[in-house]
Amino acid sequence: MILSTAFEVKEDVLIVRISGELDHHEAEALRNEWKEMIYQNAIKHVILNLEAVSFMDSSGLGVVLGRYKEILQLGGEMVVCSVSPPVKRLFEMSGIFKIILLEENEENALSTLGVAS
Repeated sequence: MILSTAFEVKEDVLIVRISGELDHHEAEALRNEWKEMIYQNAIKHVILNLEAVSFMDSSGLGVVLGRYKEILQLGGEMVVCSVSPPVKRLFEMSGIFKIILLEENEENALSTLGVAS
């Protein structure tokens, strides 16, 4: 399955919606596109919506962690929302939820970051 991404900017928040399979074949393109969106739009926070992600491997985790570190250096936060069960299990095993906030949906994530939806 092909990976597709959609980016939306609300104030200083970049909403990243990913669907499909995020593996080593797709990770580099996503990394580059995501970084470009952060710096072109003066982004401070990121909401990552993983509702439609059916599979993610360690390279996908690497992309998420890399963008998390960039956002942290900009003084912002990353919130993950709408995580599918297989990806949630991967995130739990990796310990990523110890550093990245998890919200039920985009509306809650925007509220957590102080942005009206």
